[in-house]
Amino acid sequence: MLEHLWTSENVRILLPLLILLSGLLLYFVSNSVIQKTAGRIRSSLKDILVPVELIQVPFRVLFTVVVLLFLRPHLTFPEPFAVPLFHALKIFLIVAFAWFLIRLLRVGGKVIMGRFDPNLQDNLEARRVGTQIELIRKVLNVIIIVLAVSAALMTFDAVRQIGISLLASAGVAGIILGFAAQKSIATLIAGIQIAVTQPIRNDDVVIVENQWGKIEEITLTYVVVRIWDQRRLIVPVNRFLEQPFENWTRTSAELLGTVLIYADYCVPTEDVRNELKRIVEATPLWDKRVVSLQVTNTTEKTIELRALVSAANSSDAWDLRCHVREKLLDFLQRNYPDSLPKIRITGKE
Repeated sequence: MLEHLWTSENVRILLPLLILLSGLLLYFVSNSVIQKTAGRIRSSLKDILVPVELIQVPFRVLFTVVVLLFLRPHLTFPEPFAVPLFHALKIFLIVAFAWFLIRLLRVGGKVIMGRFDPNLQDNLEARRVGTQIELIRKVLNVIIIVLAVSAALMTFDAVRQIGISLLASAGVAGIILGFAAQKSIATLIAGIQIAVTQPIRNDDVVIVENQWGKIEEITLTYVVVRIWDQRRLIVPVNRFLEQPFENWTRTSAELLGTVLIYADYCVPTEDVRNELKRIVEATPLWDKRVVSLQVTNTTEKTIELRALVSAANSSDAWDLRCHVREKLLDFLQRNYPDSLPKIRITGKE
């Protein structure tokens, strides 16, 4: 009885079914593992949205192509369609695998960033890790795409033969391409260097091209700076390696802000100093580190009072400076109007 079941004809029919059933079973098991892993990640990172769903569609496509490749030797197709179909499956396998890897890198980056809180006042570590992950992910994406395209092209016999025949002249071609694209290559290397050395990070506050703004995006070729008035300044990435610029959050987000007040010589400096302390103590913009008032300059007409105050970040420092300037001027106008700058004209009768 069993000998009749295991005939070559029956095996030819049953083996594809067994492969298909095994593939479906493996798919459901692996899909269940992905769902459980996603649930565990979300439970440990409650405040972070980890897009695990991004890998589900590439995984299903990849799994389907693999199962079809296993089934192909046991399926019969018309001769004109068999070879092109197998070739298309190989290309789909390469594309699906590259797609899956790119999405997996994105999800992995989100998982790593989920360990950090970007909403902290001093989020230096989160910005450092985020910048590295983002740039490394982009570099790996480029490498994956190049390898996938190369592997897909090498599946064509004509392209493979051309590649073998041109292998001897690859060195000369590489030198020519190197000279032709030296600026592009230099820019790409600069982007990688930015990722390693990190003179700038995402959300860093910088002064570049005489513009104040925050680093919004760092790519391998350019940097997007969001200026205070919501314009975007696009700067080549090698600009941050070849020319000086100011980074206000390189080691810490804390800043000192200055306010200059010009007054008459009769201004009571000690009263202004006490008023400055009262002003900053009444506002949450001050981080309680530094507050001082000094006479930093004198001219034949006025004296220069410099108020020095501290804040937790550049935005608070700007608002605090404006607040202190306004309140000090109001204090002088109300209490010591004679101490405001004036021009004295004296003459003999």
